[in-house]
Amino acid sequence: MIYSMTAFASGKGAFEAYAWTWELRSVNGKGLDLRLRVPDWIDGLEAGIRARLGKAVSRGNLALSLRVQSEDQTGSLSVNEGQLNDVLRAMTEVEDRAMECGLSLAPANAADVLNVRGVLEAGNTDQDTAPLRKALLADFEPLLKAFLDMRATEGAALAEVLGSQLHEVERLTGEAAKAAEARKSEMAENLRTQLSRVLENSDGADENRVAQELAMLSVKADVTEEIDRLGAHVNAARDLLKSGSPIGRKLDFLSQEFNREANTICSKAQSVVLTNLGLELKTVIDQMREQVQNVE
Repeated sequence: MIYSMTAFASGKGAFEAYAWTWELRSVNGKGLDLRLRVPDWIDGLEAGIRARLGKAVSRGNLALSLRVQSEDQTGSLSVNEGQLNDVLRAMTEVEDRAMECGLSLAPANAADVLNVRGVLEAGNTDQDTAPLRKALLADFEPLLKAFLDMRATEGAALAEVLGSQLHEVERLTGEAAKAAEARKSEMAENLRTQLSRVLENSDGADENRVAQELAMLSVKADVTEEIDRLGAHVNAARDLLKSGSPIGRKLDFLSQEFNREANTICSKAQSVVLTNLGLELKTVIDQMREQVQNVE
């Protein structure tokens, strides 16, 4: 099974006087980048979540947002006035700079401000947050499962698209092989004609030497190796799809190899039919490379 790097999941939960909401989303990335916005007054929560995500996901830019609110009116949570003022001052400066550059930023709400590190803090520094942390980590598991399920669903769709594109590459490669084979007799006739023309117009030319040079040109125009390598790349890509994630980097490298062989076929073609097939190959391969960017 392969996984897509694009997914989203959200959830809600409650424990004693606390209620919370989760949002977990990911987009494409070259490596694994975890960006967590969780209350820092809950000891050990961020480390626990980061460890779980690190085990479950190997690639992608992930953003997790957790908003915790207390229904307790006894003042167990309080706002750090100094930190709040600093945050609001910084937000105002950012908005002013953005306006100077002609950019329009989405307005922040109170929950966004409260989730900035240090704004909301426990009123009672002796408060034991271990039970709340345990409840949150337990509630995180179904959120993570929903997130991974979506990555798997998207991955299955990606695998189907990539499989179809590989089939098309295989078909076009077969057509290119037929065109290259049909071109051989034409190339041989052209070589004979060129050899006769050179010998007729070059007194004292070494017939064997001229024939060798023309034969070398023929070898340079041969696309058999490129066609064979394309077939091998198709098989390698199918094996990767069967092996399951993480395969994104390997598929990306392999798609570059596909493109290199198609470019070489176009440069060696010396035939309208073979050139057109090479261009069709490049089109399909480019489409395949776009899809590969989404694979974990």
